[in-house]
This record gives sequence, C-alpha cells and structure tokens, in this order.
Amino acid sequence: MDRAQAIAILCKYNKEPFHIQHGLTVGGVLRHFAEKNGEDAAHWEIVGILHDVDFELYPDQHCVKAVQLLRENGVDENTIHSVCSHGWGLVSDVEPTQPMEKILFAADELTGLIGAAARMRPSKSCKDMEVSSLKKKFKDKKFAAGCSRDVIRKGAELMGVTLDELFAQTLEAMAACEDRVQEETAEICGEA
Repeated sequence: MDRAQAIAILCKYNKEPFHIQHGLTVGGVLRHFAEKNGEDAAHWEIVGILHDVDFELYPDQHCVKAVQLLRENGVDENTIHSVCSHGWGLVSDVEPTQPMEKILFAADELTGLIGAAARMRPSKSCKDMEVSSLKKKFKDKKFAAGCSRDVIRKGAELMGVTLDELFAQTLEAMAACEDRVQEETAEICGEA
C-alpha cells in the first residue's frame, strides 16, 4: 500500500475536513519521527493516516470497526494491529509494543491539543509555538478538554521520554508537515 491508497481509504469513510486533516497530520508526524529514527517512513505515515479510519462513521466502535474496514480494503494485519494499538486501554486491548505504536499512542492526542492551541494563535500555526505555551494549554484542563492528558502522559512514559521532550518533538514534527497537510486537506475537501 502506498500513501495515495491510504488517503483514498481514509476519504472513503471520512468526509469532515477535521478528520481528514487529523489523519494527514498524524501521518506526517509519524513520518517525521520515522525519518529522525531511521525507520520505514512510508509505513509509519500510512499507519498515521489510517489510525482513525472508523471514527467518523462509527465513533462508538472506534478501533473495533477499523479491523473490518481495513481488511475489506486489503490492509495488512501488521498495519491493522498498529492502527488499533492507539486505542489501548480506552477502546482497544491491543497494546502498543513497537516504537511506532508507542509514538502513535502519545502523539494522537497531543496533535489534537497542539492543533487546538494553534487555532487560537494569531498565526493559526504551530510553527511559532513554544513548548512553554503548549505546557500552559496542557495544564488548563478546560482547554481542548477532549484531548486526554492522561493518555499523553502515558504515551510519553511508553516512549521513555519526558513530557517536555514529547512536546518539543511533536511540535517540530507538526511544523514540518503543517503546510503540506493544509494544502492537501483543502484539495481533498474541495476548499482549494
């Protein structure tokens, strides 16, 4: 499977620009982490793109319905396992054991928090966001309340990094893919 096929599967089950942008963002973040760690960037990105494939249509069956949808589209079992691992302890019993799965678990919620914080900035971008600003938003439980701080903390622990390190690395990764994600989301959603 290549990136274009993963995007086609994402868009088959997701029409909301937010969900498409989120999939592309998490894919870009995983690609960035993979490139920095000498891993298979293409595979990591595909997992990120597909991680919420079932969420828009089946939010009450998240990470359960994904198995069926991905199998029907010929996605391999390793990718399916990785996709389901990001819901560990919440909606899935698939534990993230591989480095990419641990990063996905940590970064999924954090990209949502960063994205919400970026929308509040005059620049509407995470490129000029400092870790200190993100920490303030993280501590404010009312801000982006749907982004689980416990999952982000647990993800950092799984990765073996501090929260500050996770924040810095994820901010860097999101900044690196932000322009491409915005352009592609606009193109896919007919907003270009």
